[in-house]
Amino acid sequence: MKDFFLNVTRYPRYLVAFGLGVANSVFEPLAARGRNPVTAVALIGAGVSGLLSLGLILHAMVNPAPLA
Repeated sequence: MKDFFLNVTRYPRYLVAFGLGVANSVFEPLAARGRNPVTAVALIGAGVSGLLSLGLILHAMVNPAPLA
């Protein structure tokens, strides 16, 4: 039974390591492109637009009544 719990405790560490690896491989090229001011403004705009879209979608999912 001790081996079972030892094995179960490895999964959260694996999930964190996997998530950090994916985030590193995504954000590292974006950071390199962010040195150009025009590209940096475009990346910031895309990020704000994505977060706004996600927020509106989640709001529509939680509150099915129309906004008006």
